[in-house]
Amino acid sequence: MKKGYKTIVIYLVLVIGIYFLISSLTGGALGLNNSAKTKEINYSKLVQHVEAGNVNEIVIDKNKETAALKLKTGDTTLTTNIPVNELNALVTEYVSENPGELSVSYVRKVTSSSGWVTSIVGIGSLIFMGVFVFILFSQQGGGGSKVMNFGKSKARLYKGDKPVTFEDVAGADEEKEELAEVVDFLKTPRRYIELGARIPKGVLLVGPPGTGKTLLAKATAGEAKVPFFSISGSDFVEMFVGVGASRVRDLFDTAKKNSPCIVFIDEIDAVGRHRGAGLGGGNDEREQTLNQLLVEMDGFSNQEGIIIIAATNRADILDPAILRPGRFDRQVVVAPPDVKGREDILKVHIKGKPIEKDVDLKVVAKSTAGFTGADLENVVNEASLLAARKRQKTIKMEDVKEAIKRVIAGPEKKSKVITDDDKKITAVHEAGHAVVMQCLPNCDEVHEISIIPRGMAAGYTISLPDNDDTHVAKGKLLDMICGLLGGRSAEEVLLSDICTGASNDIERATNIARSMVTEWGMSEMLGPMNLGSGQDDVFIGRDFLRSKNYSEEVASAIDKEIRDIINDCHTKAVNILEENKDRLKLVTDTLIERETMTGEEFKNLFTYGSIDGKREDDTKDTDKGEDKNE
Repeated sequence: MKKGYKTIVIYLVLVIGIYFLISSLTGGALGLNNSAKTKEINYSKLVQHVEAGNVNEIVIDKNKETAALKLKTGDTTLTTNIPVNELNALVTEYVSENPGELSVSYVRKVTSSSGWVTSIVGIGSLIFMGVFVFILFSQQGGGGSKVMNFGKSKARLYKGDKPVTFEDVAGADEEKEELAEVVDFLKTPRRYIELGARIPKGVLLVGPPGTGKTLLAKATAGEAKVPFFSISGSDFVEMFVGVGASRVRDLFDTAKKNSPCIVFIDEIDAVGRHRGAGLGGGNDEREQTLNQLLVEMDGFSNQEGIIIIAATNRADILDPAILRPGRFDRQVVVAPPDVKGREDILKVHIKGKPIEKDVDLKVVAKSTAGFTGADLENVVNEASLLAARKRQKTIKMEDVKEAIKRVIAGPEKKSKVITDDDKKITAVHEAGHAVVMQCLPNCDEVHEISIIPRGMAAGYTISLPDNDDTHVAKGKLLDMICGLLGGRSAEEVLLSDICTGASNDIERATNIARSMVTEWGMSEMLGPMNLGSGQDDVFIGRDFLRSKNYSEEVASAIDKEIRDIINDCHTKAVNILEENKDRLKLVTDTLIERETMTGEEFKNLFTYGSIDGKREDDTKDTDKGEDKNE
């Protein structure tokens, strides 16, 4: 019998047993007293009814010395308690004198027909309720009797139509080399064991979201051709104490039964966070789950062929015990791809898609600096959707460019009604960004300017770097702040007023200035000191009573340094725009007229005074020459 059917039978037997137990204790529906119209009479009344011929049937219970009389005139049942010998004498005398008129029967226990009907209905109701409760709890568990399996692991065995291999992963060559050892060990473990080599039990993939950590884990399992169990860190933790630890034990028991295999724990920071970080102390469900995970990882050896791969984007908050040798002792950093990696990733995602010849993936890769693999997949998908929306049969370069802008800033809102004043303010603001960035040597090149709303922005100025810089110099950071403040500065120069559109620019500029002072040691007053990270501290409980590692005097100096950096950059941006006020006004007027301007058009307008790249003086000279020839 299957496990599910056994559970159903257990429920039904339990319900019926409880019902019969209650019935036997209370008299229930099977007793004599269940009849709705029952009256008790004495012996003399019984004799009168019998002699008058009103009785149709007599049922005598020898154990209890009771008799139930059914009258001919209705459904009323009369009961009496008399000695059985006297009742027998009375019935015998009446039957001998009136043969065939009275039916007499002797039973151990009298059961009326109405009592049986009530019993059947009651039992049926209880059975229905039991089945209903069983189905209800089963559905809450997502199939099967999850009530009984509450402490079981929620790990899913990945079964794809086509296994993911390293060929499906692009832009992560070094990461694949690190994981190739794991694949080779799972394929030929004996070679490593004979040499006494200890392959890492756990591999921790660290990197920003969307860089392909889960894909790398699947590709490792696909290359090794072993079972791949996937579970999220949040699946362990429940509100009931002890459930997480039970699920960890069940997960490792399952892995041992299917070894060699790979167990992938996504977002392990949900369960592996630093212990003692909660306000409630260390005795909570999450920390018990982590303790069990640490014990289980110590409990199996390399000979069992189990590799634990975990992924997180917050390795800094993990407990030190989970990172020591023998547990997650190998960390693989999965960083956003460089320009070559982005090109390789785009080649993977365009496979099977009809692409026009004008789509240059090298140009697209240069235009997507900082994009992760997930972002690039989204760009290709958005380009496909745009081409399908236009009823095209192929994807063109203009579709890819529009897809990049949609991923960066959101879709255009051409139907949005914009007043002339708002349009002018937006044009001045975006022109200010572009002019300041064009005049500063360390700013990235302007790629496109637009005053058409996208997403939450009223307009945008996109600048793209020439290459992927690992290190950023102080001079470039200061120029970046100037470029961010260029929009607010342009409003002051041309409009003699300021508006609310620069809130995001000010926030980004302030964050850069604060990091320069507190993290990167770029303050002339404070020097090369680390005065706290710019990230939000998640360890509230651990740091609740901890004071800052600097005095109030230093805190005041930090604020002054940040304010001086912002003010100096703002003054520099205003001076640049004052010196190029004519060009700023020209770019503003052109934006109001055209709404969108490419980087090349802006450069021509800034340098030559016209979008086509021809100077007005050259045009006049040409006209004069033509007049002379005539």
